[in-house]
Amino acid sequence: MAEKRMFAKTIIDSDAFLDMPMSSRLLYYDLCMRADDDGFVNSPKRIMKLTGATEDDIRVLVLRRFIIPFESGVVVIKHWKIHNYIRKDTYAETICKEEKTLLETDNNKAYKLINEECIRAVDETYTQNRLDKIREDKNRLDKSSIDVTSSEEESSTDDTAKASKKEKESVKHKYGEYQHVLLKDEELQKLKNDYSNWEELITYLDEYIEMKGYKAKNHYLCIKKWVVDAVKRTKSQSNNIKHNTSKSYQGYSQREYSSEEDFCDNVEDFI
Repeated sequence: MAEKRMFAKTIIDSDAFLDMPMSSRLLYYDLCMRADDDGFVNSPKRIMKLTGATEDDIRVLVLRRFIIPFESGVVVIKHWKIHNYIRKDTYAETICKEEKTLLETDNNKAYKLINEECIRAVDETYTQNRLDKIREDKNRLDKSSIDVTSSEEESSTDDTAKASKKEKESVKHKYGEYQHVLLKDEELQKLKNDYSNWEELITYLDEYIEMKGYKAKNHYLCIKKWVVDAVKRTKSQSNNIKHNTSKSYQGYSQREYSSEEDFCDNVEDFI
């Protein structure tokens, strides 16, 4: 059997050929390359699997009359003798002799069935089978699509709700006279639950940031780690000063400020 195959530009450059999908045209090329010396292909389905072609691709070739199917499953390239001229010394006759007897060539050397009613019957049977299968596949895909769409919509709704809730929980609100203290709703609630003087704690941190110009990374953690102790320390110092010294308020304020600054130097890691 000859190893080389040719293609006539009058066929592959025709509008009828170029109007077909790319996948159908590629399947046509593969069928031609694997056809025997008479243009017959006795295993079109195997070639379809090898090339990744679909039933729709071969159906298009049948409907456009670029291949002629037989009830046995064999197909023949309609324009085979226009594409190829096989030398006699390399020619090997097809094994599809029964199908070959059903063919003749027209004036352009294109194959056609001797009985045109036969080709219509074969075409209709072949096409109807493909159409039935396509309808079944379409119905199955439509049902699957509905299920998937429904599932995706439910998932999308859940994801949106979760995202909205997460976004709401992550929002920080400003507190204090100078609006420097940033706390989430849940963080503020925890402070209320854990400390009866939570307002005083927020005020202390707000004034401290205003005075020092520092920016705290996590105000809730800052309050828990050092502001609570700083407020207690300040109150303790204030009580001691009131009972043990008669110095002026200004002097008291200066000593309190100095002591607070010394204390905060040890907690700047939280700011």
